[in-house]
Amino acid sequence: MRATVKGATGQDQEAMTAKRPGTREKPGIAILLVGEHSMVCAGLAQLLNQESDLSVCGQAQNARETFEAIATLKPDLVIVSISLKGKIGLELIKEIRLWHKGLPVLVLSVDEESFYAERVLRAGARGYILGIEAPDQLILAIRRIMKGEVHVSEQLSERMLQKYINSGRAKHYDWPTDILSDRELTVLQLLGQGHKRQEIAANLKLSAKTVDTHLAHIQKKLALKNSTELRKYAVQWVLSGEKAWQQESEPQPNVFKKRPQRRTPRFVMPKLKSSC
Repeated sequence: MRATVKGATGQDQEAMTAKRPGTREKPGIAILLVGEHSMVCAGLAQLLNQESDLSVCGQAQNARETFEAIATLKPDLVIVSISLKGKIGLELIKEIRLWHKGLPVLVLSVDEESFYAERVLRAGARGYILGIEAPDQLILAIRRIMKGEVHVSEQLSERMLQKYINSGRAKHYDWPTDILSDRELTVLQLLGQGHKRQEIAANLKLSAKTVDTHLAHIQKKLALKNSTELRKYAVQWVLSGEKAWQQESEPQPNVFKKRPQRRTPRFVMPKLKSSC
């Protein structure tokens, strides 16, 4: 069955394609929302549609729907919501950059994790914002990106600058997984989600032997003793995320701290108005 790309008003793709190509419901910036969390996308859509010059033209939940929506709806900007527990990540951002080079991408981190920031920018995104930030910061990020600028959450920009300043000194890692390549990080994520090597291979369109090579490299780089310890690390990493980590001498990849109770609200979704 062909996937249906949902529009901002709940209309399906057929209804949207009935419009003349290039036609907008209102003038301004047309935005495509990509994410696996429907409630998050619904809240974002209502938030963005309140702005006179912003309009959510559609929503997608996976790579296939994303590229169908881009081809059909011709958005000016794509906002990608990523999560360690989800399937959407760096690979999708790279594919968008490859096939739609001029289309800017803003990444919203649902899990409040900051270690993706540098990776998503290298992958081709024009901005990275944490889900705990105030709604006006999202609006600011959109406007800056559409002016051709790069936007990173303020609390991350200082640390990234400091890391750049220190880059000429002894090698420094903010996170244990900084030492991994993007592909190795994706393999670690899939492993932590419970996928077996054959499933990882199918998901990434790789051979099982190549996946084994990636797993061996990950195990070595993170100084893990065996495959059992690697899988345990991967699961804990996906469930908990990585916290601030100061390297004094050698990386200590097995050190995790329990995530503190979240007190700062994420984007507050406006109450849905009844259409009845």
